[in-house]
Amino acid sequence: MRLNPLNGRWVTIVPDRAERPSDFAERDRSMELQNGRTCPFCPGNEEETPPALETFEADGSWSMRVIPNKYPAFDGDDAFAVENLGPVHVQAEASGIHEVFVFSPDHDAGLHDLDDEHAAQFMHVLKRRLTEHAQEKFVRYTQVIVNHGREAGASVAHPHGQILGLPFVPTEVLDEERAFARFAGNSLLDTMIEAELLAEDRIVISNDDAVVLCPFASGLPYEMLVAPREQQAHLQDASDESLTAVGIALRDAVAHLNRALGDVAFNLGVHTAPHQHSGDYHWHIHVWPQITTQAGFERGTGVLINIVPPEQAAATLRSVGATT
Repeated sequence: MRLNPLNGRWVTIVPDRAERPSDFAERDRSMELQNGRTCPFCPGNEEETPPALETFEADGSWSMRVIPNKYPAFDGDDAFAVENLGPVHVQAEASGIHEVFVFSPDHDAGLHDLDDEHAAQFMHVLKRRLTEHAQEKFVRYTQVIVNHGREAGASVAHPHGQILGLPFVPTEVLDEERAFARFAGNSLLDTMIEAELLAEDRIVISNDDAVVLCPFASGLPYEMLVAPREQQAHLQDASDESLTAVGIALRDAVAHLNRALGDVAFNLGVHTAPHQHSGDYHWHIHVWPQITTQAGFERGTGVLINIVPPEQAAATLRSVGATT
């Protein structure tokens, strides 16, 4: 059993149940058929989506678009206020912002296909959106996600992410903030990175500006953490050089995963400090491959069982390299 220092939760590593990379199934591509419908995110179909909030061009055509989500989970500018419905039930308006980030015009591309300039731009667009969200008083936290593949929750095959401005701070992020606060005197993530660089066996990619590693307490097979070496609490405060390095490292991390396991489903989540919060924190990105299924034990206890030790996962990912 290993304790995750970022959220204080135990995971169980069971190496005797480890599967070979070839045993993991690639993602379900059935939704790519679109049932005869046109893809709303492909070039030429811009009228299928609401007007873009921002459009970024390359070679005379758009390379990335940020558009409002047609079916937002969070919408409206009301301040967060809870309403008690009797002794136990509490509710609140789901105010906030819900955007779609179409980060490639190529329907069949993925994060691993981006060139260096495009991978860097991916992060710079996020900085622009988070900077804008931070100016809205009703947005307390912005969550950036990418769901790749039906198994990871994607409903459209075209490569895209989502940017959600929330009226509350999620528990997962609060748990990480508490972990940083308990680790007084040093940055928790900086210390983790230095320890991993010294150990070497869980490092996938490292340079002077960014690190990709399989965390010591990985809860999922081939889980990765991507972190800048430059410490900033908020992603939007990161330097251009740091963002560029992280964008390329993230692209390469997904490329390693793609070469090792094939085109598997995964979730990506950016963790940054809440907008109005200060204090010790270090923004970072999680990559969670969805190649195993949570069963009754995981759901009943909250304790994940990982059948591929992170040391083995990192060695496999390092061995295949990455191509772009």
